[in-house]
Amino acid sequence: MRKRAARFCAGGHPPRVSSSGVPRRVCRIGSRSYPRGATVRYRVRCLTPLLVGDGRRLAPVDYMVWKDQVNVLDQRRIFSLLARGPRLEGYLAQLKKTDRLDFSSWGGFAQNFAGRRIPFEHPSLTRHWEKAPLESLHIPTFTSGPQGPYLPASALRGALRTGIVAARAAKESLEKIAARMEGERPPRHPAEELENAVLGTAGADRMRVTQFSDSAPVDASCFKVFLLRIAALLPQSRGGGFALGWKQSPRGYAPGASPHEGAPLFAEMAVPGTVFEGEWKENTFLRDREVARALNWENPLSVGELLAAANSLASALLLQQKRYAELAGLSQLRQEMDRLGASLETARQRGNQCLLCMGWGGGLLARLAWLETDDPAYRRIAEKSKVAKSVHQGLPLPKTRRVVFMEDRPATLPGWVVLELGS
Repeated sequence: MRKRAARFCAGGHPPRVSSSGVPRRVCRIGSRSYPRGATVRYRVRCLTPLLVGDGRRLAPVDYMVWKDQVNVLDQRRIFSLLARGPRLEGYLAQLKKTDRLDFSSWGGFAQNFAGRRIPFEHPSLTRHWEKAPLESLHIPTFTSGPQGPYLPASALRGALRTGIVAARAAKESLEKIAARMEGERPPRHPAEELENAVLGTAGADRMRVTQFSDSAPVDASCFKVFLLRIAALLPQSRGGGFALGWKQSPRGYAPGASPHEGAPLFAEMAVPGTVFEGEWKENTFLRDREVARALNWENPLSVGELLAAANSLASALLLQQKRYAELAGLSQLRQEMDRLGASLETARQRGNQCLLCMGWGGGLLARLAWLETDDPAYRRIAEKSKVAKSVHQGLPLPKTRRVVFMEDRPATLPGWVVLELGS
């Protein structure tokens, strides 16, 4: 037993793993010390409204709309106050039977017991909120901790990871996945093998070259409640082509010229111009030749390649969104895509920046590493996946977009930011 343990690990002790997650035998290759890289700052500036949520939503009974703002009620204080008198039963009864609190009866709570006050992007949102169906009144909120709202590092890493997979993926890999999907036992996660082949698995993941921290908390004044509606391209029966429609609740589409008839969506989002700052580090020792050989990396990932891949994916995504805006006849949205294209060129020229689309509202395209959704191989994969209901011959995939309304007009698409890495 002792000999077996000694063979397993010299000295009979469990194998040691460094704090970076790389086995110490790898870190000691050649008996040299490797530089870890200095920690520097990164900045994420919002170009369009951004929502990176944590799954939480404000229910209609959790807030009251007053003075063109969402007043989030401090329910603990309210219950403590009402428990001292006879009004608690009436308040609980209204919470059970109503879809939203009656301001005439409980408006004082909005004035005196609001934990947060989130202004509407435009005063017209109050009118839309009053007419909205119940399912539209649940408001997703931005990720927040004890010190305030912040941008999670996982959102940055996910967007950068999508970019590098898109840059390194090959057409042949897509064909192989499509062939496997048509077999008797299609894989449950068809793209997992492709992603692992491109980036590696577990401790050999090439994305470990960079490390990002969560951003520092930002002020609550950087957030507003925005109105969004779902635009859809509908086939025309006469003359071919497409017509714009606005999705209604529970089904159907309003004419493109009547966006106010579409079902509204409300969301707490960071306003354009908001800046999130955090720390990032490049683990340069992982790109050493001997370390890369031990990790089975033929081409270690560099920060420059990471930014270039993200910008290439952003360019392809902007091109898709421009085509959609042209087909839908949304001129202001097309102009907004041109403005984002100018920001992309500026980021490429500076060398330490990239454009990313992330967070809630970006839709399917913001999460795809293969944007050629008209490709026959991709269509075969989609028909066997969870988005099969959205695949229709002759229609773009996807046919819908979440459009942010600003000043009560369709204006832009959510989730576009520029990431700047300090040196």
